[in-house]
Amino acid sequence: MHPADSLALYIHWPFCISKCPYCDFNSHVRENTDQQAWRAALLADLAHEAALIGGRPLTSIFFGGGTPSLMPPETVATIIAAAEKHWGFAADIEITLEANPSSVEAARFADLAAAGVNRVSLGLQSLHDDTLALLGRAHGVAEGLAALDVAQRHFARVSFDLIYALPGQSAAAWEADLARALSFGTGHLSLYQLTIEPGTRFETLVRTGALVPTEPDEAAELYELTDAMTAAAGLPRYEVSNHARPGEESRHNLTYWRYGDYAGVGPGAHGRRGGMATVRHKKPENFLSAIARNGHGLQSEDALSPAERAREALVMGLRLSEGVDLAQIADRTGIGLDLLVDADAAARLESYGLVERSGPRLTVQPEGMLLLDRVLAELVIA
Repeated sequence: MHPADSLALYIHWPFCISKCPYCDFNSHVRENTDQQAWRAALLADLAHEAALIGGRPLTSIFFGGGTPSLMPPETVATIIAAAEKHWGFAADIEITLEANPSSVEAARFADLAAAGVNRVSLGLQSLHDDTLALLGRAHGVAEGLAALDVAQRHFARVSFDLIYALPGQSAAAWEADLARALSFGTGHLSLYQLTIEPGTRFETLVRTGALVPTEPDEAAELYELTDAMTAAAGLPRYEVSNHARPGEESRHNLTYWRYGDYAGVGPGAHGRRGGMATVRHKKPENFLSAIARNGHGLQSEDALSPAERAREALVMGLRLSEGVDLAQIADRTGIGLDLLVDADAAARLESYGLVERSGPRLTVQPEGMLLLDRVLAELVIA
């Protein structure tokens, strides 16, 4: 699908059932959340975006954020109905909900499917209890796999994620885990290498010597093993960390990576529409105050320069196995082809087998995906 034809909607739900190490809202844990007030606020925010970015039917909706699978199913159904009224739906619209694989959330899957959700993305993360404890997850393997089973019974499409390149993880151990993951039969897998981000607990553990990260060469071996196994199983890599059966790629995320427009609704949600970058108020209290004051939750709305748009399109699109059409990006942004990428760097990287240039199409090759950040830094000049 051409990026100009796609239109996605992202709904951010800021509440968790309990304090979560992955969420950055200290104020979002509530025992008595006013569900009607939040439903009204999200509908108002949605209506504001719809008035500004109309003319195309929605191709996808994604419910993300804190723990969206704990959103009342009637709220999910109301938002879906409102979105259809404002925009209309593409015939094959994808409606995804992100969920933790807990028994509490799995108990809601039937009602969420009845509300209109047709795809679920589960944060399984590991098939080992000790690894889940290291990652700070509240669920265990048995509970996670039970939730996966429930999800597969209620949703047409199911994805789950795993984290690999963990400290001390051998190629044989990851091969066994990935083989088991592939045996579950889902059409999509998100497979991420563990990264050590500044300011995190993992960074502290590495600094103190309590955790030894995987060496780059070993991580590269695991990445290549992942590519080979998923391709053999019929789920080839279509993005640097995502694998799917043909036709089961995440349509919502493809809108991001192909630099299509998407409306972001709810606390902290980001969006892109018509060359504008939008950001909602992050704290729930500030978001609700903005809704009461302005009728929407926008904190900022900034026009992106042609160069900024071109850079974003390149950095996002080159993550995909399909690469980018440079002529299309030039046409959409008004930036000349010769100003998008460094031609000398492209030729040099191509000679190393890291990228490939075929007419206007530029793709990062599998070997280049291992060095993606460095490749992008050398290549992109927009």
